[in-house]
Amino acid sequence: MITKWKHTDWSLIIVLLLMMGICIPVVHSAVATSDKFRGLDTQMIFYYILGFGVIFFMTLVDYRLYVKYFWIVYGGGLLLLLLTLTPLGQTQNGAQGWLKLGPIGMQPAELFKLALVITIASLLARRNKAKLGFIADVIPIGIVAFIPFAVVMLQNDLGNALSYVLILLGLLWIGNLKFTHAFLIFVLGTALLFGGIKAYVTYHEQISDFMTNTLHRAHWLDRIDPWLMPEEASRDASWQTKNGKFAIAGGGMLGQGYMKGEMVQNPAGSLVPYTYSDSIIVVIGEEFGFVGISFLLALYFILIHRMIVIALECRDKVGSYIIVGIVAMFMYQIFENIGMFIGLMPLTGITLPFVSYGGTSLLINMASIGVVMSIRASTRDEVSKDEFAHIKEPGNAKENSQSRTFRGAASRMLGARSRKSGESRTAK
Repeated sequence: MITKWKHTDWSLIIVLLLMMGICIPVVHSAVATSDKFRGLDTQMIFYYILGFGVIFFMTLVDYRLYVKYFWIVYGGGLLLLLLTLTPLGQTQNGAQGWLKLGPIGMQPAELFKLALVITIASLLARRNKAKLGFIADVIPIGIVAFIPFAVVMLQNDLGNALSYVLILLGLLWIGNLKFTHAFLIFVLGTALLFGGIKAYVTYHEQISDFMTNTLHRAHWLDRIDPWLMPEEASRDASWQTKNGKFAIAGGGMLGQGYMKGEMVQNPAGSLVPYTYSDSIIVVIGEEFGFVGISFLLALYFILIHRMIVIALECRDKVGSYIIVGIVAMFMYQIFENIGMFIGLMPLTGITLPFVSYGGTSLLINMASIGVVMSIRASTRDEVSKDEFAHIKEPGNAKENSQSRTFRGAASRMLGARSRKSGESRTAK
């Protein structure tokens, strides 16, 4: 136990402490003008304390235990996802993706991200570095990711559903996918993306009618229109992203000052919805400007860089795969959350890792870091054992050499005595 804690990557812990130092005051600023959400910053202090406990607990558990029982991890996570579609599920912000277990509320779609990473990494590791076959490997692994993707889409949670796709693609790429298959997936993905955008713009009226009256997903239009057709988007649909852009632009280089943002701290209430969760980058941009956002991105860079270094040092392939999956998960969330307020991505409900308000999101992110720590601890243990064995071998060799020298000296002494005795008898 003490040995594992000794191998803790303190650079990751320092980054998380700095993230906590950003999260608490920024959430406090985001809810300062709202009586309804006041106190969320205090809750985040509790979630962070609990999260660091989760990290140290996950560090102590050997990650290979999750790999050994990955089907149980996958099945348990999928069961929680399916429960949200039953009367036990609750709807928040248009997505039926929450479970209420007594006083505890949880979002299984967030929990399943780590379960999916462990499952796909375990399946890839079974190939033992062999090239992935399209029918034997890629399609079955794709089905493993598609099932939760479909369930989360039924929940109306597009953001988390897309995270499963990015985790799948990231792990397939690092899992020795054949170049021809990778090229085929890239071409098909690109064609679907640009073809879909072209079709959406060209046949917007027909698609709008189909999504509203047949699929009953009118709110998806409110998220896609401000991204692809901002001039035709309704005022309500473009309200969050448009005001978010104005707020970030108003921050300039150094920002307007803590709790002094004109858009976020408006006396009538924040002009940007969900500034404590999905839109928290708007608070940072308006109050701390370009410098504040750059500092946050630098912390993310250090976090991801350290995880990649640990993945490269790992001797176990499945450990490297797990870390790559976690990195893909974080990178998607960061890019999507920030990108939707600068026009690069459509608006979704994805939170900014370690900064946005959200207990389930924070705890699963902390648990992911704990798994990375466990992988690092196991790798360092193996390295220490090898170094000890390497040190011990020369010592044994020295002992053997000394024994041979002693035995040789003893033999020579006995031989000399024998010759003396022989010479004495001859003289007599």
